[in-house]
Amino acid sequence: MEKVIYLTKQGLKDLEEELEHLRTVKRAEVADRLKEAIEDYDMEDSTEFHFAKDEQSFVEGRIRTIENMLARVEVIESGKSNGQVQLGSTVVVKDGRDMETYIIVGTAEANNRERKISDESPLGRALLGHESGDEVEVMAPAGSFKVKIVKVH
Repeated sequence: MEKVIYLTKQGLKDLEEELEHLRTVKRAEVADRLKEAIEDYDMEDSTEFHFAKDEQSFVEGRIRTIENMLARVEVIESGKSNGQVQLGSTVVVKDGRDMETYIIVGTAEANNRERKISDESPLGRALLGHESGDEVEVMAPAGSFKVKIVKVH
């Protein structure tokens, strides 16, 4: 059985929009590039032709990947906290003097810049099931450290 892909409603919407863009816009752009390369150049010596073929392979691969992911999606209900950290929770943690806020998401949606961490990351895994006030030890590749959960919502 294939692994479930956990996404927030926004993550699902973003993935569906990416798929639609790839199918309708990118495919057409790549097809046009290929057509031009075939018409204008000797295909065996054409860098443009090979670049377009590589891009076509990437686009088609990404389409298949997204379709496969969408077939296994389970939507995370954000904001439904029972007081414990779970998928979809927003968690404020304190590491020494620094306070950081994270959203716990599935691996497909993790994005450090947006402070979305995977439930399978060392910090995400350590936080799951704990609640405000708990001190949690995080086992990371660079070594272990502790964080205190300030707030879960």
